[in-house]
Amino acid sequence: MEISGAVAIVTGAGGGIGAAVARRLVAGGASVVLADLDGTAAQAVAAELGDAAVAVAGDVADETVVAAAIARAETAFGPVDLFVANAGIGGGPGLDSTDAQWSAALEVNVLAHVRAAKLLVPGWVERGSGYFVSVASAAGLLTQIGSAPYAVSKHAAVGFAEWLSVTYGDKGVRVSCVCPMGVETRLLSGALIPEDAEAAELAVRAVRTAGAVLSPEDAAEVIALGIEAERFLILPHPEVLTMYRHKGSDYDRWLAGMRRFQTALGG
Repeated sequence: MEISGAVAIVTGAGGGIGAAVARRLVAGGASVVLADLDGTAAQAVAAELGDAAVAVAGDVADETVVAAAIARAETAFGPVDLFVANAGIGGGPGLDSTDAQWSAALEVNVLAHVRAAKLLVPGWVERGSGYFVSVASAAGLLTQIGSAPYAVSKHAAVGFAEWLSVTYGDKGVRVSCVCPMGVETRLLSGALIPEDAEAAELAVRAVRTAGAVLSPEDAAEVIALGIEAERFLILPHPEVLTMYRHKGSDYDRWLAGMRRFQTALGG
């Protein structure tokens, strides 16, 4: 994948990983539409990036907002080559999560990806090229202590990315799935489980204890290199692959280890 000259859409681009990815893509010669629920934040990042970037405000779980971002890209820069589904939210805690919390996590973390793919993939197949990047989480390969909706929705995001690759990979559609552990974003500063401070503290402690917490810029660099290499599984924390292999090689042992880890965290 040549980033230079590409037309990209990045969701959740008003800050964190999304803003860092947008900056890295523009630095690499791409033109980018930044979409975010916080339109002011997205516009600020776009203004910083100059003529190579424009912003669209709205909830990217809403198909009409994604359609508007695609139309904006086509008008400003041309057909979309690359879609980075980065927008994500935390969720509720455990079995006491409300239906609304479950619904919100699934809408933003999974169905937003599905709706974007529905709008883009048929055209990419017709053109013979296109690239879909799902920014999931290490929680989608492992789990997330403290938040069932987050763990489940991120597993689903990984599953959808796999399905896209299997179904359309021989038709010109390339797919990557990004699964980082801790990155210094709003999710790690109170937004992972905003309605439950105790569960949020446990979840964040689990993330910060598991490995290094990267800057969004460091994560974006790994993501850009992974896109250029057309690698399906992009791991800003390489140790996640070792953890995932341990999980697959002895599931019961891995579950027992996770229970011990949760107990050590005070959960």
